[in-house]
Amino acid sequence: MKRATILITILLFAVLLVSEAFARTFVTIGTGGVTGVYYPTGGAISRMVNKKSKEYGIKATVESTVGSVYNINAVLSGDLEFGVAQSDRQFQAYNGLAEWAKAGPQKDLRAVFSIHPESITLIAAADSGVKNVMDLKGKRVNIGNPGSGQLQNSKDVLAAARVSLDSINAEQVKAVEAPGLLQDEKIDAFFYTVGHPNGNIKEATSGRIKVNIVPISGLGIETLLTKHSYYARAIIPAKFYPNATNNADVQSIGVKATFVASSKLDDDIVYAITKEVFDNLEEFKK
Repeated sequence: MKRATILITILLFAVLLVSEAFARTFVTIGTGGVTGVYYPTGGAISRMVNKKSKEYGIKATVESTVGSVYNINAVLSGDLEFGVAQSDRQFQAYNGLAEWAKAGPQKDLRAVFSIHPESITLIAAADSGVKNVMDLKGKRVNIGNPGSGQLQNSKDVLAAARVSLDSINAEQVKAVEAPGLLQDEKIDAFFYTVGHPNGNIKEATSGRIKVNIVPISGLGIETLLTKHSYYARAIIPAKFYPNATNNADVQSIGVKATFVASSKLDDDIVYAITKEVFDNLEEFKK
């Protein structure tokens, strides 16, 4: 009799554990490369939510992805519940522009909140002769991998400066690979849309090859700012990268990183995550 009672107790405990697991909703946050800014951002959000997993009935995990375009598409398809994406890519998807021109406006896409500013950053070897965007003609330039937000940013900046893709030797590798390629003298320059300070940029500016952060400014860029409201002026502080050859802050333009979801996602889940971020904003900023 005693043995039977113990067995029943164990079974009931197991049922309770299984019931609790099924009661939780699992959500995945799409980010970016593990050495970028998006990944730790997603990690910080998931940790906040998971501290109150029992209260909200939510368990959050983070997925490293190739970037904004992938995250947006995965959120819309339901493969991801949330994603971090550049604000310009979100705008383009919602309005059926760029990669979404054929598919049309993605009206189910929603911006939950903005996270941080991101500057379009152009890094060049100091001995490459690249002092402005126009100097990229004839150079080996990484413009960003397919699926990333910075690929379109690079194209926009080049077009604004009247530098055609045919006039450069364009590479399309991940941003995390670009610093190594530059230091190995396999490319002359690379674009990276990112928040500052950034570890990959520090890596690029701290190697054997001296580099400079190239200003993104001029008449063509002013026209670009007027044409596209999601771009804004930005400043890259020189103090963040003391090993670069720059003696002053660098002018550029940028966008914002946004936290996106689908309108089909349960409002309670969106509310819970948003509440945790804003209730713990100072911790989140760290």
